[in-house]
Amino acid sequence: MSGSDIIVSLDIGTSKVRAIIGEVSSGQLNIVGVGSADSEGIRKGAIVDIDKTVESIRTAVGNAERMVGMEISDVYVGISGNHIGLQSSHGVVAVSNDDREIGQDDIERVLQAAKVIALPPEREIIGVVPKQFLVDGLEGIQDPRGMIGVRLEVEALIITGARTAIHNLIRCVERAGLSISGLLLAPLAAGELALSKDEKMLGTCLVDIGAGATTIAVFDQGHLAATSTLPIGGDFITNDIAIGLRTQTDAAEKIKLKYGCAVTEDAGEDQVFKVTRIGSNTEKEHTQVELAEIIEPRVTEIFQLIRDEVKRLGYQEIRGGFVLTGGTVSMPGVSTIGQYVLQAPVRVAMPDYIGVRDPSYTAGVGMIQYAVRHVRGRGSAYGKKTSGKSSPDKGKTSWIEKLKNWFSEFI
Repeated sequence: MSGSDIIVSLDIGTSKVRAIIGEVSSGQLNIVGVGSADSEGIRKGAIVDIDKTVESIRTAVGNAERMVGMEISDVYVGISGNHIGLQSSHGVVAVSNDDREIGQDDIERVLQAAKVIALPPEREIIGVVPKQFLVDGLEGIQDPRGMIGVRLEVEALIITGARTAIHNLIRCVERAGLSISGLLLAPLAAGELALSKDEKMLGTCLVDIGAGATTIAVFDQGHLAATSTLPIGGDFITNDIAIGLRTQTDAAEKIKLKYGCAVTEDAGEDQVFKVTRIGSNTEKEHTQVELAEIIEPRVTEIFQLIRDEVKRLGYQEIRGGFVLTGGTVSMPGVSTIGQYVLQAPVRVAMPDYIGVRDPSYTAGVGMIQYAVRHVRGRGSAYGKKTSGKSSPDKGKTSWIEKLKNWFSEFI
């Protein structure tokens, strides 16, 4: 395996922290390692306890390292939340080469020009996504390298976030002993894996229903057009089960995963399980139908909130339908309720790689695919399988230099 490129994504969610190791060999991506850990210190998608979050990251990364027998030093980190903002921008530069051939340096300069926007002091730029390039007024160019021109322009999407949320996330990853290769917007990366080119052009809504939050991303005309986060997810279903069956939350989560069904009509009377009630050692027997009667109203409410939020974003009709991902959509019947409430085509997306064929891995695997296709070609740092974890002093120095470079772009 030596000599192949290694890309590691870190997906920090409310219920799980997942580290996924991808190997790029001869242009082919393979998922070679996965590590996960229970997420402590995250509530509704936001970091509320740095020490616990750091420990969860260390555990997830350690599990992934043991799976493949190597050490991880650099990761791509997913970021999402209601603090994320999207802003269109336009950059213009003159082509620098004497022969007027557009090179990578020109592309970097025009992207930097697009970053020159007015921002409040509490916000920070996370990334810039080019929608199209223009060479001497010619539109619709996706890759201008090698073309001849005098004037290079870019229409770009600037992704911004709350400075506090960004720096708390960076601090957690840094304290876990890792260097950040880049921050990637999780919904944008998930769309790389979950949506086809035609779906992005037609207008499709990607919905990631996690444990503590639901992320909505609308793609239109081939690009991310809007994103939003709702503070509701699978944990609310678990809490309803705990209250309805009068049992502990941990027991309710296990019952949900094993017997959960979102449609009462599809539940079976013959599916019976016992629950230990709070305040006593006695067990009470319940059927899957009784469980579904608790789950169905909450799942219906989640999709009603999704429908209302999409309309608030300005999309009365989603022509390409809805694509569901995230751990919660694994439950039988969720897509059926989604189709009924949203009144649109609904399908579930998941990665097609061995070991990660589950909707909960969509964002993590999507980050690796996004890094391979879009970030890697722009000169981002990549770890190699032959390299080990750097020493603490060296890692600290490189991180400080990297942070200085980031800030220099925004000042």
